[in-house]
Order: sequence, then C-alpha cells, then structure tokens
Amino acid sequence: MNLVEKFRELTIKQKAYGYVMNIVGWDSATEAPKGAFQRRSEMMGIISGELFKLGTSDEYQTVVNGLFETIEDLDVELQKEIRRAKKQLEKIVKVPENEFVEYNQLIGLSQRLWEEAKEKDDFEMFKPNLEQIVEYSKKFASYYDDQKHPYNVMLDDFEEGMTMDEYDRFFDVLKRDLVPFVKQVLNSGKALNDDFASKSYDKEKQKIFAEYLVDVFKFNRDGGLMKESVHPFTWNTHPTDVRLTTRYLEDMMFSSVFAAIHELGHALYEQQVDPKFDNTLLNGGTSMGVHESQSRFYENVIGRSEEFWSVHLDKFKEVFPEQTKDVTLDDFHRATNKVEASLVRVEADELTYPLHIMVRYEIERKLLAGEIEVKDLPEVWNSKMVEYLGIKPGNDADGVLQDVHWSAGLFGYFPTYALGTAYAAQFYNTMKKEFDVLGAVKENNISTINEWLKEKIHQYGGSKNPKELLLAVTGEEFNPKYYVEYLKEKYTKLYL
Repeated sequence: MNLVEKFRELTIKQKAYGYVMNIVGWDSATEAPKGAFQRRSEMMGIISGELFKLGTSDEYQTVVNGLFETIEDLDVELQKEIRRAKKQLEKIVKVPENEFVEYNQLIGLSQRLWEEAKEKDDFEMFKPNLEQIVEYSKKFASYYDDQKHPYNVMLDDFEEGMTMDEYDRFFDVLKRDLVPFVKQVLNSGKALNDDFASKSYDKEKQKIFAEYLVDVFKFNRDGGLMKESVHPFTWNTHPTDVRLTTRYLEDMMFSSVFAAIHELGHALYEQQVDPKFDNTLLNGGTSMGVHESQSRFYENVIGRSEEFWSVHLDKFKEVFPEQTKDVTLDDFHRATNKVEASLVRVEADELTYPLHIMVRYEIERKLLAGEIEVKDLPEVWNSKMVEYLGIKPGNDADGVLQDVHWSAGLFGYFPTYALGTAYAAQFYNTMKKEFDVLGAVKENNISTINEWLKEKIHQYGGSKNPKELLLAVTGEEFNPKYYVEYLKEKYTKLYL
C-alpha cells in the first residue's frame, strides 16, 4: 500500500469516529433526555480519545509528513488536502492527550448546562464551566502558536487567513459607512402595520409551515431532516445526511420562519458538495464565512424579499387564517424587514444584525487576551449593547447567555456571521449580472438559484479556500462596499 492509499485509509477511519461524534452531538441537541448527559460525556471522552490517537499516531504522522515532503508531485486537490492535514497535525500533536479528552468531556457537559442556565437566567450556574472552556482555549492556542495573539489562532480556525487586523478593517468600514445609516433608519419613525407578527401562533402549525419551506427550497428529504432545538443549527456528516433545526416561539413566529430558511441555506450547501470529496479532508463547506454567506443569502435576500412572499403568503394565511386575515403583501413584506434595536441576535433584523456581531467580536478578543475575565462578561456585554444598539438587556438570558457558541468553545466563530453576510452581498452582486434572481424567486423557481450556487460555490467543498472562491466567483477580492450598498439601497426604499 503506497502513502496515498494509507493516508486515505487513515482519513476514513478518523471520519468514522467523527461521524459517531456528530450523530451523538445531534441527538444531544434535539432529543436526548437530560439524565443522559453525564454518561454521554464519559462515553464521548473515550471516543474522542480514540480519535486523538488516530490523528496523532506515529503511522499517521509518517504518512502525512512523507506526502508533504513530495507534495509537488501530487495533484492539486491532494496537495490542498495534505497541507490541511499537515496544519491540523502540527496543532493536535502539541496538545497532551489527557487535556484533549478532558476538554471534550467538558464540552459534552457544557451545552446542556448552558441551556439550563439560560432557561433559569442564571449566569453563575454556567460561569465555572465557561471559565474552564476559556482557559483550555487559551492554553490550546498557545500550544498551537505561542507567538500569535490567541484570538488570531482561533479566527484562522473558522476562516482561513483571517486575522484581527483584517476584521478590524472590515468592522471599521461598517462603523464608518453603515452605523450612521442604521441610526438614521431607527430614527425615521415610519409606521408599520405589524401587529399580526406578535400575535400567538400555535407551535404545531408553525411546524407545518416550516416543513412547507423545506420543500419550497428543494431540500432533499432523502438526504436529511429538520427537527426542533433550543438554538437553531445545521449538522452535517455527509451530503446524504444533513440535519437542521429551527425553534418555535408562540409569540415570535418569524423566529421559526427565518431560522428555518437560514438553516436551509447551510443545509443546501452541504447537500450540493461534490461526492468525490466524501472520503477526503475537502468535504463540506470551505469555511464558516462562506457557509454563513449561503445561509444569510437564503434568509435575507430571498426570504425577506417581496417576491418571495408574493408566492408564499397565501400558504402562510392558509395555515394561520385568524392572525393574518387582514394582512396585505406590503404589510407582510415590511414586517419581515422591520428595523429595531433588539436584544437577541438570532431575532435581529438584517440591518442591525452586524452590530450584534461587533459586540461579540470585541468581547471575545478582550476575553482571549486576558483583558477581561469571565466574571466580567455580563457587565461588559450590557455596556457594549448600550454602546452599539442603545439598549440594555434586562436579564442575562437575553444578554450574555443568549448564544450557544461559547458552551462549545467556538471562540472566533461569531465574526464569520458578519463576514459571511458581506460575502453574500458580493456573490449576489455577481449573480444578478447573470440572471434575474428575484424574478426566479417570484416564479417560485428556487432550483435555478440552487443550481447557480452549486456550480459556482457548493460543488467545490473545501477544495478552494474563501479568498480563492470569492475571487473565482466575483472576479474580485473581498470588498465590503457591496454589503453597505445592498443594505442602503434596500432600506432606503423601505424607510427613507
């Protein structure tokens, strides 16, 4: 067996363990009983230990290093894969196995603890676990590269090549060009007929409409499913097994609608990756930023468009006749794009959304630099919300405890939400030049859009990094002007 064949064999074994961990993770977030989590954590500790051994074994290191030495002799895609394997290997071999296992056990317990702390509005309940997660994260970052700022190490994990300097430049553009416009819109005082949106909507009927949306967007049900969770997410193991969730709030029905569309964007991306990458390290979306570009595009450009609701409002009224009997298309469209300073990121409107991300970005970089401590988070969070959105959370459940990410150790993830939304605007600018995108939406021809995205973005999986992909699709490097222009054009029409 040559080195390439051995590399493939060892990669598939690691994927098998990863598959099990993904399925258990999915189950824990959707259906697992509360009493299962201690045992689950113990069992996952064993599995993660075995995965660690596979990924750091002498045999695997010999294969990866051997292929890396002759990398120029390999085909282009295998070169990318070996570079990725080498990068991962150089990180993981620096982590002591016992710490890797302990960390995974900690994460296994922390998400359910976060859910309980959020439900009880009790930050103190979650604080000890979060302190441990932060310490592990900083320690691991120092193992990986003790010359870099720990947050730069983490940012690169979610968006290859991105640093604090690049994010700072991006957010500076938003602060300069977008924040004053947001304030102008918030102060416009334009009245909306949106009382219907806050009426009570039966959860079971919301599920009916969410399932309707699954088919509208041409999600392949043979290769995935949708369920309910506290925090909406998409979990993929393979293009034929892509799972998404939404959540149902009786007094906030738009939450389930747009969470479902958002997660369908992630899920469609995963379903459309070329199967040839299945047993490689290049499967799945290329980065969290590009992934968010897809979910935010489907949610905002398509899902919040008048063209979309011109087709699907009748179905919505059919499911909810009492709440919507006097609602017009214009009322509904404007309500889906209502701009207001709000506390919760996942319920935030499209225009104020990046301000929520700036809050988290600035907190994370200070936390990982040791400039603030976990015990300071509620106070710092509240002050940042006042600074950027002019409102203060009345409790920690709607403040520092609102997002699941930190319970999973995902520091560096949040900035990709804003970056991905800006990517989406740049991709959309190119797409519009090739065909009438909103015209296709109005004709209920989502397949045309899905096919374009598959051809230009989805099929490549991780074989192109974000910068390569953006340049290939749009002919330009990342340029946030398209994001600012998109938002100003859309919300000027709606509000000014």
